[in-house]
Amino acid sequence: MAQQTTPAESMAQQTTSAEIVPVEPEGADQLTIDELARETGMTVRNIRAHQSRDLLPPPEVRARTGYYGPEHAARLRLIQEMQAEGFNLRAIKRLIEGSQGASQEALWFKRSALEPFGDETPEVIDAAELESRLGGPFAPKTLQRLERLELVRPLGEGRYEVPSPTLLRAGEDLVSLGVPVKNVVAVAEEIFRAQRATAEAFVKLFVRSVADAGKDGDARSPERWAAMRETVERMRPLATQAVLAGFQQTMTRAVEREFGKSLGK
Repeated sequence: MAQQTTPAESMAQQTTSAEIVPVEPEGADQLTIDELARETGMTVRNIRAHQSRDLLPPPEVRARTGYYGPEHAARLRLIQEMQAEGFNLRAIKRLIEGSQGASQEALWFKRSALEPFGDETPEVIDAAELESRLGGPFAPKTLQRLERLELVRPLGEGRYEVPSPTLLRAGEDLVSLGVPVKNVVAVAEEIFRAQRATAEAFVKLFVRSVADAGKDGDARSPERWAAMRETVERMRPLATQAVLAGFQQTMTRAVEREFGKSLGK
């Protein structure tokens, strides 16, 4: 015959059972400040500093412990990215306090604006290879001129980085045709001087156009940052195309004039 359980015994069993069941914190993705620091690679001190500057929303407090969610981790990563891109904390706060999404759009805009115009992979060569490719050995002054033009960058121990292998190959080809390396460098200096003026003209045009693209509406709205980013992205290839087309036309005229002078002698 089964033993009857009294109401008091049944309540005691339920209480004992409840005591051995672990209580899970609300939300499996909730983190303490120490866990958040490990998750984002930041220090607890920096996280508290961002909170004191109102860069980070306050945590949810339960049983005297603050819990942080995915939105806090995402905000800290955004702050880290923007700092890495050169934004100071005051600018970051201003953007974060603006319309939703403005800070991310501002980050994308800066990356678009500062993205290199070329996609060449630099090469590393030693001094012996450099001299061999440019018909060396050559005078120390010639090497200094190459460094000043940043055609090569010294790395120490007789090694050099070549930012644009295409330019070095062009110089190498001219040397192989019998042009002295000092003359090649002299022409490179003239080309770079003219290109610098052209680049500065395009940068001024970029700045004016970007400012015009974002002059309407809230200065901190994501729509304004998106409009400015689109302007930069559309203008970048136009600058390269215009320079190439202009050079080809100018080169044709220069050749025609020079041959005209030679034939007229």
